[in-house]
Amino acid sequence: MGSVRIIGGGRAGGALAAALAEVGWQVRPILGRAAPPAELAAAAADVDLLVIATPDAAVAAVAAAVEPTPAAAVAHLAGSLGLDAVAPHPRPAALHPLVALPDAVVGARRLLAGCWYAVAGDRIARQVVADLGGRAFEVADGDRAAYHAAAVVASNHLVALLGQAERIGARAGVPFAAFLDLVRATVDNVDELGPAAALTGPASRGDTDTIERHLDAIEPAEHPAYRALADEARRLAGRAVPP
Repeated sequence: MGSVRIIGGGRAGGALAAALAEVGWQVRPILGRAAPPAELAAAAADVDLLVIATPDAAVAAVAAAVEPTPAAAVAHLAGSLGLDAVAPHPRPAALHPLVALPDAVVGARRLLAGCWYAVAGDRIARQVVADLGGRAFEVADGDRAAYHAAAVVASNHLVALLGQAERIGARAGVPFAAFLDLVRATVDNVDELGPAAALTGPASRGDTDTIERHLDAIEPAEHPAYRALADEARRLAGRAVPP
């Protein structure tokens, strides 16, 4: 196994440090991005891999503060950024875990559970994935933003949508747990059949009367999201979207 230092001790950095330590990597103490300039400058000097686990907007500045060395690969964890974010370094890499990391403990467990990773650049990124027991796929720099947008829709937007289901259901006195069972079954259907074949509901059937009853029953503030997703369901079902 190799040696690694991580800059950024948040959820992602902490989870990766714990997971790599678990599989035998030598994990150096995590540096904060506000570490003394001399410590940041030397961060890549004595490791095989330096991982920048800061917020996306800080990656390039942190990478620029680190003195390049031919021996160390420098990777970031940002899904939407390309290799140019760590361009000053001769062995740039990108390593984005396609999994939700709510905290370091849960995140480490998920990183060790065979999750998917979007990789690019130096081969050490694939080595990390293999050591963690994960599955890797390549995403070119020009496709990183689109890839990350898809990830946001699949995760963050799903959470926001379930928040809406919780609000609307609460007005009808329905426990949120009942909807979570429905969600799990729906995800299983998508996994087995694909999104188009798994789609059910009034928009897929062209049942506009039911959609209008829904809109009459829910708060006006809920209408934009409901209408937008109904239109997406129509598109998926191959039905015309109302102007």
